[in-house]
Amino acid sequence: MELVSSVLFARQPFHGHLILTAGTNRRTFVNNSQANYVAIDKPPARPPAAAVFSGKDLTPRFLDGLDPPGVRAVLSAATQQHFPAKCAITDQGGRADHLFLLTRGRARYFFVTPDGRKHILLWLPPGEVFGTAALLTKLSTYIVSTETVQPSYMLVWKRATIRNLAKRYPRLVENALSIASDYLSMYVATHIALTSHTARQRLARVLVNLTSGFGRKVFGGIELDVTNEDLAGAANVTHFTASRLLSEWSRTGALVKKRGKIVLHSPELLFRDSA
Repeated sequence: MELVSSVLFARQPFHGHLILTAGTNRRTFVNNSQANYVAIDKPPARPPAAAVFSGKDLTPRFLDGLDPPGVRAVLSAATQQHFPAKCAITDQGGRADHLFLLTRGRARYFFVTPDGRKHILLWLPPGEVFGTAALLTKLSTYIVSTETVQPSYMLVWKRATIRNLAKRYPRLVENALSIASDYLSMYVATHIALTSHTARQRLARVLVNLTSGFGRKVFGGIELDVTNEDLAGAANVTHFTASRLLSEWSRTGALVKKRGKIVLHSPELLFRDSA
């Protein structure tokens, strides 16, 4: 489904991206001159992107339809970057001057309202791209922010670089449009769920969708690294409601709740209890 949570990130007059850990607000950040940063434009001391990325391990939709030489050309133009967990990579309203491909780890979109509330939108598994506004002819801005959930590796292209590659390989633009269309479909489904489904049904759907994209198979079920707060934001319910429903499902045997983790035993039982 969708979720986001995040970090607030801002730019300063240097070549790179500032990284701010989750929970820091904009005022605190502006007053903090010791913020850590990762200089995205600085070539990392690692092998070239094409040498560390294997299509056998990951088949990104963004590269769909390219022949092997084309894939190598696109990957070779990127730099590989490592980001720790809970750091902001893009900032809503910031200049869309980089495009990112997540190769390892987890990330998610989030949006901060004018009154400072953070809304989770969509979780991103390896193979997904973000920052596709960098492909636009007119210099644009990022609509939402993106943060890492786990320590993550990404391939990063500067705007000028990825736009030149898109002219050489038009399929990249087609793939970006296809991804955007899928996002629109997801948000239509989300809007319908918010207006037509109960809190119990929404939370059940969030859990099941997350297990399919982010879960790990463990003894007795599928484990998720997710908090009650994350789930509440994703399902548009209160923290109290999310905790109450999870406790009910735990008593019925549909899942087991641990600190910062959930093991889902039976999606079928979850939906039966949500009918």
